[in-house]
Amino acid sequence: MFNQNESKQELRCGELCSMANKYRTKTTAMLTNENVGETLRVAGWVETIRDHGGIMFIDLRDHYGVVQIVVKDTLLENVRRESTVSISGEVTKRSPETFNPKISTGEIEIVAESLDILGQVYENLPFEPSASRETGEDVRLKYRFLDLRNKTMQDALILRSKVISYMRESMNGMGFLEMQTPILSASSPEGARDFLIPSRKHHGKFYALPQAPQIFKQLLMVSGFERYYQVAPCFRDEDARADRTAGEFYQLDLEMAFAEQENVFEVGESLIKSVIGTFSKTGKGLEDIPKITFADALLKYGTDKPDLRNPLLIVDISDLFVNSDFKPFANKTVRALRIPKMGENPIASKSFFKSMEDFALSIGMKGLGYVKVEQDGGYAGPIDKFLTDESREAIRERAGLQVGDVLYFVAESDETVAAKYAGQIRAEIAERLGLIDKDDFKACWITDFPFYERDDSGKAAFGHNPFSMPQGELDALNNKDPFEILAYQYDFVLNGVELASGAVRNHNPDIMVKAFEIAGFSEEDVKNKFGALYSAFRFGAPPHAGMAFGVDRLLMLLLGEENVRETIAFPLNSNAQDVMLGAPGEVSELQLRETHIKIR
Repeated sequence: MFNQNESKQELRCGELCSMANKYRTKTTAMLTNENVGETLRVAGWVETIRDHGGIMFIDLRDHYGVVQIVVKDTLLENVRRESTVSISGEVTKRSPETFNPKISTGEIEIVAESLDILGQVYENLPFEPSASRETGEDVRLKYRFLDLRNKTMQDALILRSKVISYMRESMNGMGFLEMQTPILSASSPEGARDFLIPSRKHHGKFYALPQAPQIFKQLLMVSGFERYYQVAPCFRDEDARADRTAGEFYQLDLEMAFAEQENVFEVGESLIKSVIGTFSKTGKGLEDIPKITFADALLKYGTDKPDLRNPLLIVDISDLFVNSDFKPFANKTVRALRIPKMGENPIASKSFFKSMEDFALSIGMKGLGYVKVEQDGGYAGPIDKFLTDESREAIRERAGLQVGDVLYFVAESDETVAAKYAGQIRAEIAERLGLIDKDDFKACWITDFPFYERDDSGKAAFGHNPFSMPQGELDALNNKDPFEILAYQYDFVLNGVELASGAVRNHNPDIMVKAFEIAGFSEEDVKNKFGALYSAFRFGAPPHAGMAFGVDRLLMLLLGEENVRETIAFPLNSNAQDVMLGAPGEVSELQLRETHIKIR
């Protein structure tokens, strides 16, 4: 679906953006067989120069495509690949045996009568733009202006523009107002390191770049606006990962007054289903989106970011080993993963078992036990001798084992660690066996996150957004074990990637004070750190809820990329550096003095 629409949209853009002038009278998007016999002017970059026995050819590339130019070698003086040129000549029909069906202009060519160099290439190219993605990332980023000439990169940024425009149109259509919030803000303990900006006018004080528009969008709800959205830049001093850029990222923020969790789900699903259905390369869209509690996600998938394209499920069998004589399993959290028989069953080979054990050791496990179900229904494998007939039958029933299946075991003293390891084994096996359809899209909501988690000292700390509403509200905070309190907090997960996060917000100052008190903050701390919200909530705040979709991650999934930096025009590298502009860099002594800073 996306590919079909793409060519039509590009053609329209070519027609609208031609702007005939001394540089060009046509773009490649406007060239057709009907132009044969016309003399016109085109402009772009010299992608290739070819000598076919004395006849010279140029592939001329502009934003919309490529056209072949027949040119005399006398016109090519000082012309190098990637030079910017303007060429005038007659459009002619190519002979049928030389047609190029891969490009829209493949049946025509232009016989050059004149060639003007608009932008000369003075140095050797650091890499071929057409093959730039085979180059090391830092070299690509240093010459990003060349890297972005690569068609794949151009297509990625074109898609980015269209998706963001589409999302804006969709939000406007659902009655949301696009609003802007400040970039210069105050430092706030929201979970990540702030980027700090020293103040010139206020000695010793600092602004901070916002980690998200969180507080501002809640204040807009208190201000009486019904529905807000923003394509917002967010700034966090975090290390980069494949799905997270260093420094900054963009998200589609939305907030709704007088809303509950299900209202946000309805808006979020409508938006993301429409985006996926419109822009996915295969035309595949999202089907039903299940709601999975945080606890169930950790149990069945070993992660709160489950990839539902993976059909494998984890089961808990801890109760079967409470009084076991097998010490590695006794009184431990024991999780099991059934791998069904598949064809020749490569999972039952010694080499597969050995390679999976090596993987388990590489992620920190002490080993990886397994059994396989034999033709007679019995088990084979190193764990079998430690099982009783009763436990064998209970495991068979709980895991749904059949002849030829393999069952892996993960046992750990800590339930969280057991879940994590089981999830990593589940993902690795699915990848090795090719169980995941890379062209598919499967999503889920993860709900009911714990409101608090234990910090390193065992005390209560916020598990997620501290501004979320606890389930049970003030009564739960006053009367329940903090570690049993759940939050109206939710994530939207697509293909194993956390694409969005949100919550029903706390709008009650009494609940806010009590929630922070349990986490070790006094009411005075709340006033000092979150004074605007604390004050606003005392002046008739409405119930409100919202969420934010990661734009960069969404583009990464739509494009089938493994690294989010492939969707951004000018990202920092994995070490949080702009190797093109040289940031971070040193500044002058005068600049430091003006902002009252001395480097220690």
